[in-house]
Amino acid sequence: MASLSQTNKFTCTIIVSMLLLIISTQSEAQLSPTFYDATCPSALNTIRTGIRNAVSRERRMSASLIRLHFHDCFVQGCDAEKNALPNFKSARGFEVIDSVKSQLERVCPGVVSCADIIAVAARDASFAVGGPSWTVKLGRRDSTTASRSLAENLPSFTDGLDKLISTFATKGLNARDLVALSGAHTLGQAQCAFFRDRIYSNQSNIDAGFASTRRRQCPANGGDSNLSPLDLVTPNSFDNNYFKNLIQKKGLLASDQVLFSGGSTDSIVDEYSKNPSKFKSDFAAAMIKMADISPLTGSAGEIRRVCNLVN
Repeated sequence: MASLSQTNKFTCTIIVSMLLLIISTQSEAQLSPTFYDATCPSALNTIRTGIRNAVSRERRMSASLIRLHFHDCFVQGCDAEKNALPNFKSARGFEVIDSVKSQLERVCPGVVSCADIIAVAARDASFAVGGPSWTVKLGRRDSTTASRSLAENLPSFTDGLDKLISTFATKGLNARDLVALSGAHTLGQAQCAFFRDRIYSNQSNIDAGFASTRRRQCPANGGDSNLSPLDLVTPNSFDNNYFKNLIQKKGLLASDQVLFSGGSTDSIVDEYSKNPSKFKSDFAAAMIKMADISPLTGSAGEIRRVCNLVN
């Protein structure tokens, strides 16, 4: 009986130790808004100042920084994956991230990850142009690999509604998240090559006057890199005009207009067009969810010294 009792005690001790190890590992892997409070207390202020200065120099930069975060998280998780960031010839803003990183390296070398800088930069860029703010959880680490094939699996401007919904679902994001995050297209510009087919299609899902106006900046041939604002009314302010545009068949990209085309997301677009505060709160919630997509934590990955190069 004594040996059986000792065996049970030993077994219980092993189980408890394993549970404590699991809990410890999980806590290490969890992101936290206070992650840098002790190791780099000036991190958030440094990032905020850098982003505020960049956006004040060029309002369009706010859209570019939000887009960088989206591209990063959608490839293989929010890990500053190299091929995701300077993604396509149209991706901008990486020089801003590099500048902030160099400032942080002077005060807290080897501490703050590029993935976290990108996540915070998106929040600060939104707020700088009238958009919502939200609490960013921190503690991501940077990838040491690059996946060109995964980077090519980002949502496309030609995707239909079902494809967009399924792509977002693979990342744990639902249809409301899709519509809310698409609302970031209230900011920024698009290249002619991305919307030429739509404005010359003469289809019933585009306002004829809108198409005619947009053709002035986007010829039928050539001018692929010519830029046009996604929202003609308030291109540099974070508001709900994007959704009002969709209802009027004035979405610039095909992948924007499909959100209001007789499908399952029409009601969400209609709701946001009438309730800007609901749009902003849902956008913030969706950005938080997106920033939680498969981050590297603990001892995985690395803290890059320069954001566009692995150590």
